[in-house]
Amino acid sequence: MNDETLRKMGLAVIEAEARAVQSLADRLDQDFSRACHAMLECKGRIIVIGMGKSGHIGGKIASTLASTGSPAFFIHPGEAAHGDFGMITADDVIIAVSNSGETDEIITLLPLIKRLGVPLIALCGKRHSSLGEAATAYLDISVEIEACPLNLAPTSSTTVTLVMGDALAIALLEIRGFTERDFARSHPAGRLGRRLLLHISDVMNTGDKMPVVKDDVLLSEALLEMSRKGLGMTAVVDEHNRLCGVYTDGDLRRTLDSNDDIHSTRIADCMNRTYTTVRSDILAEEALLTMQEKKINGLLVVDADNTLAGVLNMHDLLRAGVV
Repeated sequence: MNDETLRKMGLAVIEAEARAVQSLADRLDQDFSRACHAMLECKGRIIVIGMGKSGHIGGKIASTLASTGSPAFFIHPGEAAHGDFGMITADDVIIAVSNSGETDEIITLLPLIKRLGVPLIALCGKRHSSLGEAATAYLDISVEIEACPLNLAPTSSTTVTLVMGDALAIALLEIRGFTERDFARSHPAGRLGRRLLLHISDVMNTGDKMPVVKDDVLLSEALLEMSRKGLGMTAVVDEHNRLCGVYTDGDLRRTLDSNDDIHSTRIADCMNRTYTTVRSDILAEEALLTMQEKKINGLLVVDADNTLAGVLNMHDLLRAGVV
């Protein structure tokens, strides 16, 4: 079997599944709207159930809903029949995933779902099935043929189900006005979460980690402070701890070029009095943008009366995952 034959086999699968997904466009009817309204009006949680491959897809649908503003979780229907149905309340909505509409473990739950009186959304391939007939909203996920050459392995049907689930989740996201910041709250460990939730106060150096010297010390002492703290700069403050200057690695190169004696030159005579400050309550992402715009590697953090509160450099943002 040569490489071209393998490529054609893969291409056939992609084309078959693409055709199956495209066929969904004509199926977003009143039942789709009815399903969306049921989930929007849900006062509890959206419960997704499914067996086998449908269960795996159902788990992903529940995860996508939960992370985009529609609280949801997956329950294995077999476990539901042995006690986990108690997790479902009269305030919930149920999404049942079954291509055949006759999955035994789901059919067993239908009388309980009816008795509970909750909306039932069926992602199903057969309208005139036990599940399809019981549904409050029927979403057609049928396919003409699976991408499997035996027409047995769930392939096109699982892809179509996944896309239908995404359509529901994103429609709800837009209706709810779900924002990038809302998404970050659901993903605090992700890069977006760190960018939109971390403040400078969460990552800046304070206390003993903060490089700072008084304005009356010699340059040699300031250099020792820079070396000890390793941030490539030191803040310079007056007797009231108010910021009055900064000295950086770049300033040191300029000092060496001018042949100033580091043991006799005061830091106040060579420090940079032009510097950029920020408040500790701004987002770390904003600090990054400021540093990129001004082409600097560090920022001085001050409070309302210009008292030094912290020092931040690019490495702190890198460690925090903001960059």
